[in-house]
Amino acid sequence: MAKKKFMREAVRLATESVVNGWGGPFGAVITHDGDIIARGQNRVLLTGDPTAHGEVEAIRKAIQVLNPEAPSISVEYQNRSTLKLIPREPCSPDPEPYRARMLKGCEIYTSGQPCPMCMSAIYWSRLDAVYYSQDLEDTAKIGFSDEYQYEDFKKPVHERSIRMVHSYPKLGKSAYEAWAERPNKHPY
Repeated sequence: MAKKKFMREAVRLATESVVNGWGGPFGAVITHDGDIIARGQNRVLLTGDPTAHGEVEAIRKAIQVLNPEAPSISVEYQNRSTLKLIPREPCSPDPEPYRARMLKGCEIYTSGQPCPMCMSAIYWSRLDAVYYSQDLEDTAKIGFSDEYQYEDFKKPVHERSIRMVHSYPKLGKSAYEAWAERPNKHPY
């Protein structure tokens, strides 16, 4: 019953976004231990920010709730924040034995199946589960073509719809070396 309540709230937020002219019909809630800890709704038309999707907004708010001392989390505070290191999942291909916890232990409920940007944010956030009401086919029927992005990502880099050019690798190498050589790295 709680899952339906959470989905109802995600859909309410999505509908509110449409009614107010803030953006598309996309709302999301993030839960932890049976409680909603964050809400988000599409605000692309309100802000002009193409990343202001419901899922991303909810993730940003959940991080704020769980990290009240942010934006400057001290090294001492990391182990009490979403940056606390936890062991990688069993059978994970991740080369790091530990990663930051992020939103592990939380779930997200969305009015629509997440677009590739939101799904990437969900992976990075380490949410345990995604519950969605409308799928990509339903989303395409109302004019949002997220499925083509999933298909485009499957193509080799040189065949994608947005030109991607590997350039100046020597310039970027110093930043990568700085990370590789940094003592006491905090993998996230």
